[in-house]
Amino acid sequence: MSDGTFLRYVALGDSQTEGVGDGDDTVGLRGWADRLAELLARDDPDARYANLAVRGRLAGQVRAEQLAPALALRPDLATVVAGVNDLLRPGFDADVTAGHLEAMFAALVGQGARVATLTFPDIGRLIPAARPVASRVRDLNERIREAGGRHGVTVVETSHHPVVTDPRLWSADRLHAGPLGHARIAAAVAQALDLPGSDDSWTRPLPGPPLPVRTGVRAAGAELRWAGAFLGPWLGRRLRGRSSGDGRRAKRPELSPVSAAGGRSLPVEGGRQ
Repeated sequence: MSDGTFLRYVALGDSQTEGVGDGDDTVGLRGWADRLAELLARDDPDARYANLAVRGRLAGQVRAEQLAPALALRPDLATVVAGVNDLLRPGFDADVTAGHLEAMFAALVGQGARVATLTFPDIGRLIPAARPVASRVRDLNERIREAGGRHGVTVVETSHHPVVTDPRLWSADRLHAGPLGHARIAAAVAQALDLPGSDDSWTRPLPGPPLPVRTGVRAAGAELRWAGAFLGPWLGRRLRGRSSGDGRRAKRPELSPVSAAGGRSLPVEGGRQ
C-alpha cells in the first residue's frame, strides 16, 4: 500500500463476486468487485486486480480453492464474500460456514492485507419461497460480524438498509444483484474502506416510483414463472449433485492492470430492469 492507496486487490467468493447479474457470459461479467477495482485504479493507475471468485462455490470450497492462490498474490486489499450458497442448503450450519470465512480472514490479515466482507440482506423479502431461511441469514450475519471483529476485518453492513431489497437492484433470478445493485455494493465497500470520493449515497432510496407490488393472481403467476425459470433448474442441479460453477475457473486468476467495463454502457440510476 502506498500513501493509503491499495495497489494489489484480490477478490475471493462465489457468483456475486464473480459478477453474475452484471453482464453475461457473452459480453463478459463486470460485478461489484470489478467496479471497486475501477475505483481503486481511478485513484492510482498502478493498481492491480485479481478476481478468484467462481459461481456456485460454498464457503468451504472458496477456502480450499481460492485462499492459497490469494495468499500467493500477496494482496494489500482482499474481499471475502461467501455463504449464501451454504445457507440455501438443507444441512446449513452457521458455525461451520462462518468458520471457513474466519479462517480466510485470519490468514489474509495475518499476511498483512486489509480485508473486507459483507453482511447479507434477507432474501425472503425478494423470494417468498425463501422466507424460512431468514433466521439463517441473521445467524450467519451475526457470526460474520463476530469473526470480523476478532480479526480487524472491515464488515460492510448492507443488511440494515431498506434499499438493498428494492427489486430494481436485483436481477431476474432475485438471488444476484443487477447492474444497479452491483454498483451499490461497490459504493458500500468503497465507503467502508474510506476511499476518496466515497459517501453514504448508496444507502438512499432509488429515485422514481418503486415497481408496482403484484397481488392475487398476478403475484401467483409471477412466482410460478420465477419457479419455472430459476427454482426448477436450481433444484435439478442439486438433485444431480451438480453446480452452476462446474468446469469454470476464475475470470482473473492473476493480478493485472484494471481495465474499464469493456465499453458497455453504465446503468441509469432508477432504471428498471
